[in-house]
Amino acid sequence: MIKLFRYLKRIKFMLKFWRFLPFLKEFFVSVDVQIHKKVFGVFLILTYAFFPFDLIPDFLTFIGIIDDVAVASFVLGRMIKIAPQSLKEKYNVI
Repeated sequence: MIKLFRYLKRIKFMLKFWRFLPFLKEFFVSVDVQIHKKVFGVFLILTYAFFPFDLIPDFLTFIGIIDDVAVASFVLGRMIKIAPQSLKEKYNVI
């Protein structure tokens, strides 16, 4: 039951991804975010971009996208977690 809830939460997260783009932009340009957190964010994004973790092949239409959604939501979730509270509140991503 808990796994189903997490799965649905991740799907909802990715459907609202557009709202996170301004947050990500400000995350990297804000002086409030420490440089090592920005470097870690870049590391997460590049790791996913260059080593996409495909547990389920993408040619299986919708099912193949599920693992991509899970990894992308994990990456964005970590970046939100390390962001300063003021930035989280500004973009309502708490």
